[in-house]
Formats: sequence, C-alpha cells, structure tokens
Amino acid sequence: MNLTEVHSVYFIGIGGIGMSNLARYFHLNGKNVAGYDKTSSEITEMLQKLDIAVTFDDSETVIPELYLDAANTFVVYTPAVPASHKQLCYFQDNGFTVKKRATVLGDVTKNTFCLAVAGTHGKTTTTAILGHLLKESGVAMTAFLGGISENYNTNFICTGTEISVVEADEYDRSFLQLFPNVACITSMEADHLDIYGNEDGIITSFNDFAKKLKPKGKMFVRYGLPLDGVTYGFEPEADYRIENILIENGSYFFDLVTPTQVLKRVEFNKPGKHNLLNALVAFAMAIQTGSPTDRLVSALASFKGVRRRFSYHIQTEDVVFIDDYAHHPTEINAFHQAVREMYPGKKVTAIFQPHLYSRTRDFAEGFATALSQFDTVVLLDIYPARELPIKGVTSEWLLEQINCPDKMVLAKDEIIPFLQKEKPELVATIGAGDIGNEVVKIKRALLA
Repeated sequence: MNLTEVHSVYFIGIGGIGMSNLARYFHLNGKNVAGYDKTSSEITEMLQKLDIAVTFDDSETVIPELYLDAANTFVVYTPAVPASHKQLCYFQDNGFTVKKRATVLGDVTKNTFCLAVAGTHGKTTTTAILGHLLKESGVAMTAFLGGISENYNTNFICTGTEISVVEADEYDRSFLQLFPNVACITSMEADHLDIYGNEDGIITSFNDFAKKLKPKGKMFVRYGLPLDGVTYGFEPEADYRIENILIENGSYFFDLVTPTQVLKRVEFNKPGKHNLLNALVAFAMAIQTGSPTDRLVSALASFKGVRRRFSYHIQTEDVVFIDDYAHHPTEINAFHQAVREMYPGKKVTAIFQPHLYSRTRDFAEGFATALSQFDTVVLLDIYPARELPIKGVTSEWLLEQINCPDKMVLAKDEIIPFLQKEKPELVATIGAGDIGNEVVKIKRALLA
C-alpha cells in the first residue's frame, strides 16, 4: 500500500513506545489514527489528548466504523500482540493491509536520509541524544525515539521530513527492515535468545544489519567490535574518542577528539561511562548531517536524558532516589558503575524486577554477579510480559545465587513498609517491567 494514499491507520498495540511514535507521525501527516491497547497508560492518555481514539477491548465490534473500510485503512501491529488477538484476526481475515511496526517504520524512512542506532544496549539514550542534537542545531528531521525524552516529554520529535532518526531494534530482527544512510552499533551481546537461540544468531543478525547500509553510507562501531566501520571509544586508537575526563558537581567535562579536530572541555550531564559513549557516537553521527560542531557541543550540555534511564526522582543530602530501565546484566553493571562514581560514599539499595522468565534463566549467573555489587538487594517477582512461567525459574531461585548478605524477595505492596523501616540513603528501582508504576509511591514514601 502506498502510504501517501492511506486515509486511516489503525494500530494494534498503540500504547507501545515504538507504536505510539508512529501513530503520532501519521496523525501529524493528516491521517485518521486510532488503535487498541491492553491497558490505559500515560502514553495512551497523551494520544487521546491528540484526539486519537484508543480502545481497551480487543473485540472487533468496538473498532470505529471509519476503520472498517479495507480500501482506505492500513493496519499496524506489534509482535507483542498474540496471533489470536481478535482485532488482528478480523483485519487479517477481511482483506486489510496488515504490517508489523518494523516494516512500516522501514517504509516511512526509506526515502529519507536515515540515521539508525543499533546495539544490544544504549539504543534509546543514543537515539534521544542524536534527536536532541539535530533539533538544537536547527536540522529539519523526524526522530522516532524508543523512550520519553526529558527535554521534550515525548518519544517523537518532528521539525521536518528529509532526515529521519530511528532506534534500530534487534528484537524479532526488526532492524533488518531499515535502510540507513548512517548507522551505529553500540554493542553486540547475547539477548533475546527466545528469538536468536544463541549469541552466534544475534551476531549474524547485526552483521546482516550492517549490510543494509545504503551505498556510500557510513557505519560507526564501538571500538573492539568485530565489524568494519568508523570506530569510537575511550581507546587512543579510536577514530572518535573521549579524553581527559573530569567530574565537577555531578557533570562530566572532557575533550572530544574527531578525525579532524579536538573539542576542549565538552560538557555532558548524564552519569555513567556508557552514557559518555552514547553521547560520543550521537555526536559523530550528527556531524554527518552537516551540523556545525559548536552548536552540537552546546546541545550536548543541554541534554536532560530519557525517562527511566538514570532518572532522578529525589536528589537531596538525606536521600537519593534513581529509577532505571536496566534489564540485562551488562546494563545493571553500567548502572552500578554510574551510581558508585557519582555517590562513592553511599550505601545503595537496589530494587530489581526481573523481566521475562527466559531472560532470567539464560542470564541468571550474570544477574547474580551484577546484583551482588549493591549493598542491599530487593527482588520483585519476575515480570512475565509475553511469556508463560518456566518451571523452577523464580525470583527466589535467582536470590539464592546472589552473593549479598542483605537480600530478599518482596511483593510490591511490601516495598513501602520496608523503605519506611530501613530509611535507606540511596534507593534505585531497576527493571523493564511495570516497576516504573511504583516510582510515585516510593518517592512519596521517601519524602514523608
């Protein structure tokens, strides 16, 4: 279907972070937009404020009449929706054009100058930094973000259509639908083994993504990865690198070295060495659009972050409360490094919600090692997402493997009484499930 000729677009799973930015895109381009999601959320409420109709009943009988014309309606769905979903089955059985979200994103960005950010870790933050750099530099572009930008309170930035910025998601091999002019790969580690089977499978997929680069395109790769491209990192041999790092009042100051110049005392305000690398490659990619480096430097300093990526909720002398999306051992290690670097003298209480039974099983040893670094570890029950339970894989099973004397499994309703009794000085909520829904209650309890 020619997207320019589409009148109406219906999204199944419209409240997803990647689905909702596409919904915003079509709405901005004058299309009729509606959709289904399982539950109401802040994202669905934001969409409804744009007059985008959202239903929370999967019955085909609640689909608005406007979207029942197969000749004029295009349907987008997320792989997180089960194949038995009633609305999905209705559209598939009645002659509608139905495509996965990844395919549509590829169609939308194919004829643009596309900048794509791939990697097992760091995609969302890097994409958000890149979108912010280009917007602040006056570049006309559309950015599809995988998280809510703290600068703009949205996952969709649009100042023009000639350039696109996208998060290239490896889940379900979605990123193979993209055709980037400029791309980066931040990391390649085993994850999504329910899709890939083993680490070799995911590495093969990243290599396939690298081959999707348009002719004369440019690929940036983290120094040390077994891929051809322009390298970036802390290493002296990297083409783009960071040197002479200082920390002043919770901010980084460093020299940013490109193949052609050295930019002195660049400022960046998100904690963690991993975030410095995210900023570095976003900067390198932004240069490819012709953005002047002086404007990019000032834009880096004004980047506020992405919601649930080292997000401060309390930052006082008495207590610090940070919320983070980390859901893989490498991400938890990166979060821990950032916390210890910024708060070397504080005891850290980590409240972690494992995400997926399969991921917990596949990376149990890594999770146990990463979590053992905290002073106190609280585990919530595993968030199942799209999975059914796996026998023997529980938070209690994971807890036994954690080498930390102060550890426990708690139910969600036990968190507040625990915090009120213990009065910890630094609390971190960690995980990709629904643990973010507890943040407001925890903040209120810690400030009481």
